[in-house]
Amino acid sequence: MVQKFTRKLAAILSADVVGYSRLIRADEEGTLLALQVLRKEVIDPKITQHRGRIVKLMGDGILVEFTSVVDEKWTPKTGQRIEHFPCHAAILSAV
Repeated sequence: MVQKFTRKLAAILSADVVGYSRLIRADEEGTLLALQVLRKEVIDPKITQHRGRIVKLMGDGILVEFTSVVDEKWTPKTGQRIEHFPCHAAILSAV
């Protein structure tokens, strides 16, 4: 018996905050609050705008699926600084 599979093309974004452990050690409460603000004001709206969906959250990391490669054009470049993040050394690193 042959199984039928449904195929789809998707773009996957994997990103995290560079230096997260150091930021947590320096100011745990401030870093967690800043990360919440960053997600609410910058990341989540961009994901929605480009019709992405969060697959998994892992501390400072995020895995996002974009069902259309065209919709994924927002993806931050590796090492892109997110200016809205109040912690001075925070950089979003995307693969």
